[in-house]
Amino acid sequence: MKSFENDAHAVAPPSQRIPSIDLLRGIVMVLMALDHTRDFFSSAFFNPLDLARTTPALFFTRWITHFCAPTFVLLAGAGAYLYGARGHSNLEIARFLFIRGLLLIVFEFTLVHFGWSFNFDYHYLLAQVIWMIGWSMVILAVLIALRVPVWALTLMGVILIVGHNLLDSIGAHQFGSVQWLWIILHQPGTIEFGQGRQIFVLYSLVPWVGVMAVGYGLGPILLKSPDERRKWLLRLGLGLTFALIFLRWVNVYGDPQSLIPYSDMTLQFLSFINTTKYPPSLLFLLMTLGPALIVLAFLDRANASNLLTCIFSTFGRVPLFYYVLHLSLIHTIAVVISYIRYGEASWLFGTGWMFRGGLPPEYGYELKIVYLAWIGVVIILYPICYLFARYKEHGQAGWLRYF
Repeated sequence: MKSFENDAHAVAPPSQRIPSIDLLRGIVMVLMALDHTRDFFSSAFFNPLDLARTTPALFFTRWITHFCAPTFVLLAGAGAYLYGARGHSNLEIARFLFIRGLLLIVFEFTLVHFGWSFNFDYHYLLAQVIWMIGWSMVILAVLIALRVPVWALTLMGVILIVGHNLLDSIGAHQFGSVQWLWIILHQPGTIEFGQGRQIFVLYSLVPWVGVMAVGYGLGPILLKSPDERRKWLLRLGLGLTFALIFLRWVNVYGDPQSLIPYSDMTLQFLSFINTTKYPPSLLFLLMTLGPALIVLAFLDRANASNLLTCIFSTFGRVPLFYYVLHLSLIHTIAVVISYIRYGEASWLFGTGWMFRGGLPPEYGYELKIVYLAWIGVVIILYPICYLFARYKEHGQAGWLRYF
């Protein structure tokens, strides 16, 4: 008897990409550039989500970018299923994911590290979103190679997303000499390796692996007819959003940061949506994935010839190329402006600046300058990404599919 995943892959495999996926991926990647531009340019030397210090404009500048990582990971899982639906076997899907995942892990500590630091000092490393996506792909590859059915992968993903907050009370210190494993799995923190070397794991894996698995389970829905696909996406998105509202209102489970009552209605609303990202809580994932699915349903009707659609879709077709390029571009602009303003930019070489170490007291710019820099970065990136997307589309080299 054939497994469900084999049956699902057998139905009318599409020969073309689903345009709305590239479009949504491109939108969240442009938003991601806003967050990273803020990192390099903002004069606010505090957490923008700190309600005691922030402003609504600064809060939402950071908050809106919360949608980037969950949406991208969900679509990466869905993309893996659609790759199989184009006629690839389980082993071919697993091989593709495994190789791409390992490449992403390598890129995190080479190209991405250089983009953030502009040096090759490996005494302090950051394990961020690219590392997390890489390991999630590797784990998904192993499960697919073992022929775990789609329904079981989806159920596993749901359990990880819904249940991982039950583990919040467990601290890495309880594991003694293997506490590094718990840091990688669930509790962001620092791992010592070698003499004077550290890795700070910002993106712990457990809930993110669940998001990618759920994305893989979303694949059969994306293969339905356009009308059915939109109905399912809208229902799922609304269901997740209503679940967020209910759980946040009940205020019992789903986030280590409880809802704080404020007399000011604006602060009360900001507190309501101020959920935990590291690691992503159940409420954080409901808050981001629900609206993402709703938007995906509406983008399914987008006019492919519309200029904005073309721009965002171009970014969405070359995600890794865009990611690596945008970091180095933003960093380069920050260095150039620092030389113009201060006559030097030594503080922007290394990782210390990310924790505001060594920066001049007056460093940074108000929010409107951050937005102008962000728009400039996106404008510069578009023609470069367009040319690479065309090259990728028409190129014959096998390595191009990993970008």
